[in-house]
Amino acid sequence: MTHNAWLFCCALSLVFKVVRGGFGVALLPP
Repeated sequence: MTHNAWLFCCALSLVFKVVRGGFGVALLPP
């Protein structure tokens, strides 16, 4: 159970970084 929770946190953090990076690129002026 602890291992699954760790994997979930790691995946969530990675997704958050990707989403934040996408928003950062979208906010940049063309």
